Amino acid sequence: MATAKKTMQRQGFKTGEFVVYPAHGVGQITDIEDQEVAGFTLELFVINFAQDKLTLRVPTTKVESAGMRKLSDDARIAKSLKTVQGRARIKRTMWSRRAQEYEAKINSGDIVFIAEVVRDLFRSENQPEQSYSERQLYEAALDRMAREISAVNKISSTEAVAEIEKNLAKGPKRGVKLEGEEQEAAA
Repeated sequence: MATAKKTMQRQGFKTGEFVVYPAHGVGQITDIEDQEVAGFTLELFVINFAQDKLTLRVPTTKVESAGMRKLSDDARIAKSLKTVQGRARIKRTMWSRRAQEYEAKINSGDIVFIAEVVRDLFRSENQPEQSYSERQLYEAALDRMAREISAVNKISSTEAVAEIEKNLAKGPKRGVKLEGEEQEAAA
């Protein structure tokens, strides 16, 4: 009976709320439950990621170290959309190193970092094809960004992707600019 009367709110999070879990993106807290593990009772957030058909249980005490956070506010969403309008910044390093950096940005859970990956890996119609791994990273970043925008603005994922693509189109003509080129041009 005491369980039924719980306010179901812990550490500023409550059931029914959408949150961002860095490694998986946007999910919804469906429950806060107690579970016995190795003789200890743990209080857990039950987070459902419907699109991935995944349910995650996160101890309420590990929320901060796991990087779980509330959805971005409107200003942060606007900043991410502004970021995709910028010129792509591609470092002069091996692809494997850049791919690791992109993966780290995607898994950071920070929508502006994710927007940087979308911006850097976006290819317009008149640009050369992407490699398979570039395409995979681009689509993962686009999906993460779209899910958060759709949850914040209460629109479908398809509408969120269209919004991101509209902002990508506002960017400079998509000629890749390597970091360090502006210094060389100025010299």
